[in-house]
Amino acid sequence: MVSERGLQVLRAIVQDYVETHEPVGSRSIVDRYSFGVSAATIRNDMALLEDEELIAAPHTSSGRVPTDKGYRVFVDHLAQLRPLTVAQRTAIESFLTAPADLDDLMVRTVRVLTQLTGQVALAQYPSFARAHLTHLELVALSANRVLIVLVTDAGGVSQRMAPLPVDVDEADMVLLRVRLSALITGRAVSDAAEGLQSLLAADEHSHDVALRALASIIIDELGAFRQERLVMAGAATLARREQDFRGSIHPLLEAIEEQVTLLRLMSEMETDAHGLAASIGTENASFGLGEASIVASNYAAPSGTARVGVMGPTRMDYPSNLAAARAVARYLSRMLDEDEASR
Repeated sequence: MVSERGLQVLRAIVQDYVETHEPVGSRSIVDRYSFGVSAATIRNDMALLEDEELIAAPHTSSGRVPTDKGYRVFVDHLAQLRPLTVAQRTAIESFLTAPADLDDLMVRTVRVLTQLTGQVALAQYPSFARAHLTHLELVALSANRVLIVLVTDAGGVSQRMAPLPVDVDEADMVLLRVRLSALITGRAVSDAAEGLQSLLAADEHSHDVALRALASIIIDELGAFRQERLVMAGAATLARREQDFRGSIHPLLEAIEEQVTLLRLMSEMETDAHGLAASIGTENASFGLGEASIVASNYAAPSGTARVGVMGPTRMDYPSNLAAARAVARYLSRMLDEDEASR
């Protein structure tokens, strides 16, 4: 069993290794930290940490580096989140102020987070499955081409240009909007398609081909609303940090391109009482991301919670990255709450 001093030695090893990228020896710990014991005593503590598989020797007669298990103990019990500086908080506020829409806000979120951490930033979109449709607009672009706009009470907006199989005049467009709006506005996104499906079934032989065409397109758009989405920034940081990975960074690049893997991993991470989560190294092996760590924080949206965080090598500054994710998540929650209150 590791003693309290042994755990503090682990903290010192993690902090020094993250800072220097060099294996940490007992002499450097004695020189840098006030444990009040000899280097020989620190070596004994390190031997116990190694027995517990919390640290390992990368080379014979070298210092020690944290293992994934060691990082986990550090994050769960030893890490102290570092408060953001005034400059960092100002950067978050100025970066996220007055976005054009939800898409703009999410893009700004990951950009400021990757600037703060130097890692790949990830943000889940709020789920719109439980959101309610508040507005449908049909904008005639020509006699047989229309812009369909759908708006939810959670800030989701969908815009899609669509061709019509027949020419439609302005009066017909108004009637189409009224009829379709009656079927979907005020209903949850997850339920709204049912009314349109019923219309299609009931009007199977209808000559109102424009109505049927629009209903089919709106059903597709509602399906897109229900899909989970992820926005990212900072993929280039992986190339700059390639030496921090024990193996290839290609699985990470593939995960960024595919997104599905990262969405699953982000969704399945367990949060603590403060809404913070970390998934470290080998804990991600089943997702093909055993070389990476992800830290994240929950944020609140009108339709539920989602997550924002960063992905990088296991040798990352966990306290600073968790603090940055939490600060950005809190500001994002506030922005979405203010937007909801202004509706």
